[in-house]
Amino acid sequence: MTPLKDLWTKLFKKKKNEDAPWLEYYSREERSIKFTNKSIYDYLVDEVGEDKDYIALNYFGYRISYNEFFANINVYAKALREYGVKDGDIVTICMPNMPEAIYVFYACNKIGAVADMVHPLSSPDQLEHYLKDSKSRILFLVDFDYEKMKDVIPNTLVYKTILVSPKESMPIGLSIGYTLTRSLTMKRPSLGDNDYMSWKDFYATGLSSTNSYKANVKKEDLALILHSGGTTGTPKGIMISNYSFNAIAQQSAVNVIDVRPKDKIVTILPIFHGFGLGVCVHTPLCLKVETILMPEYEANRFYKIWKNDRPQVILGVPTLWEGMMSNPKFDNVDMSQLKYIISGGDHLTIPMEARINDFLHKHGAHVNIGKGYGMTESVAATCYTFPGTNEPGSIGIPMVGNTYQIFDPETLEPLPLGEEGEICVQGPTLMMGYLNNKEETDKVLRKHKDGSIWLHSGDIGYIAPNGIVYYTQRLKRMIVVSGFNVYPSQIEETIAEHKDVEKVCVIGIPHQYKMHVPKAFIVLKKGIEPSAKIKKEIIDICKEKLSVYSLPKYYEFREELPKTLYGKVDYKELEKQEEKKEKK
Repeated sequence: MTPLKDLWTKLFKKKKNEDAPWLEYYSREERSIKFTNKSIYDYLVDEVGEDKDYIALNYFGYRISYNEFFANINVYAKALREYGVKDGDIVTICMPNMPEAIYVFYACNKIGAVADMVHPLSSPDQLEHYLKDSKSRILFLVDFDYEKMKDVIPNTLVYKTILVSPKESMPIGLSIGYTLTRSLTMKRPSLGDNDYMSWKDFYATGLSSTNSYKANVKKEDLALILHSGGTTGTPKGIMISNYSFNAIAQQSAVNVIDVRPKDKIVTILPIFHGFGLGVCVHTPLCLKVETILMPEYEANRFYKIWKNDRPQVILGVPTLWEGMMSNPKFDNVDMSQLKYIISGGDHLTIPMEARINDFLHKHGAHVNIGKGYGMTESVAATCYTFPGTNEPGSIGIPMVGNTYQIFDPETLEPLPLGEEGEICVQGPTLMMGYLNNKEETDKVLRKHKDGSIWLHSGDIGYIAPNGIVYYTQRLKRMIVVSGFNVYPSQIEETIAEHKDVEKVCVIGIPHQYKMHVPKAFIVLKKGIEPSAKIKKEIIDICKEKLSVYSLPKYYEFREELPKTLYGKVDYKELEKQEEKKEKK
């Protein structure tokens, strides 16, 4: 290369990446990734290729090969067609992490139907809302939900409910144990109730069918519906296309370059959430990684998986790591095989991050905990840490194919590197919109003056000059105290530095003349009792590190904090509790 051309290349490269400095962390090949136009089902089949003897799923020790996996999907696809499910019809799956739920998800995609993923711990009112909003006609319901949901299902368009037990794919011994301890006491539909059917009868329908079904699914077709409160807090169905769902798997594969076929991942994050279904099921299955399913968190089984299966990858939320570190059974667990351990779903404080890393290293792990950041409106993570970008407190860099920009939330003007504003995203994983709710869609997928569309996260953060992104907090969590902006996450980080603090959440409560003031809710570590001494030490830390107007006005110790269905600290519930106190 001539000196003149070399100079031109350097200048061009600098100009090209100065607004996207994170691109420097990716190779030219990674930056030029082509996202697939295939359906979700076809993409998985093609990625597995001829390696169908590899293990796809592991459920309580029952290991399911890809041969069996695809055979079951085919049976369920035929059964769905036999019961009238057509291209574009919506099928609701209200089940925990079970093989049957995953079979149905891929079977829906194979025949061009849409999978509506619903939390099995939803309330009856929530399920009724979801079913009415989607106009779903077929419901797959975990059997222990029957008694809770039976009175609302007749209010919807559902004409057939298939009841599925978590024991269906368990090894025989565990299946008998489940029957004796749980199944025998469950309420069931009457024998003549044709609105319901057992999983075995549904499966038999598919087995007896001689027809073969496969739809011509396009990349832009709606593939699944996920549910979230969104940035405004009201329940919404989030529409995800085939293209977007496959893209999250392709992006994730770039970030976990050390993962190899036959490695193992523990999938405890729920499949009714984009993080669980997209990153912890579809991604590892496409990478030919053995996916160990946990339908619910159970400390003893979680420990046995670590000890016996020695997984290379595990993804979870901060509460999972808290439980692991406080479980004495983990004192002697060897974690040297770990390749990736990733936290998402909720903010990980810097002190908590340091504690986890110290715990990992003491147990032989050669990695630090990674962090991901995203929204259900983008399937899952849009930003992720890997070596070289995993700075304490950071959320890494935009995943390949994504563009981040920080905007002034009032003017929508782009802000320079290092300046705080609303985190906005462009990329291949963005939702199609909210189901039956254009008004709310337009509030989140916003068109800017230059005609570009950005997903507005409702979160505050900034991009450092080196391209690494930092999340500050929810835009709506910001507290205005006497005209000053106060960020609860900053106060939480400070209080969490105290050696006896396990968890903390800060909210704003009304004040007579300051309008609002911060109040801190604190959970101490196991075995530590609240005392005046601890409270004074926390106050002293806050006085040392926070501005005067950011100091909490009140401190309240609690044994636990309320959680959302997704395991996050439910600060909105704390706000409601304080509002009730105020009214009294």
